Amino acid sequence: MARTQNVVKKYIVRLSAEERERLSELISKGKRSAQLLRKARILLKADVSETGEGWSDARIAEALDTSVGTVERTRRQLVTEGFEATLTRKYNPNSARPRIFDGAKEARLIALACGPAPEGYARWSLSLLEEKVVELKIVEKASDNTIGRVLKKTRSSRISSANG
Repeated sequence: MARTQNVVKKYIVRLSAEERERLSELISKGKRSAQLLRKARILLKADVSETGEGWSDARIAEALDTSVGTVERTRRQLVTEGFEATLTRKYNPNSARPRIFDGAKEARLIALACGPAPEGYARWSLSLLEEKVVELKIVEKASDNTIGRVLKKTRSSRISSANG
């Protein structure tokens, strides 16, 4: 195979024999995430060391049915963050929305829902509970959907699902 390299590659992949062996094992053994397998294949193809293939980003992208950007980001991550970081999935604490109801707030909501309904109503509705938890400053704001999910989790069946 002819080696083709971009002249202006900023992040060059040079893998040790141990790293190549580890990537090859990842690909051949066991079940792994598609993202991890794709990164392993990209790194093996991009490796410009003596035993590497040294493919261009465009050729790797075409062969692995991915984008050139993915190949570039994988090379950059290896060079800037290291081998282990490239193979480890990052956790983003901002990816999940923070919970509105913690344990104490949830308990207060359930106690409210299980208590007597407001005057003029036979039972609590989700919209009534939504207004009341804000009025009582249990939470700053909540939707009737959120209230319903919290109560469904506890199998509280005393609540009317009708909004009114």
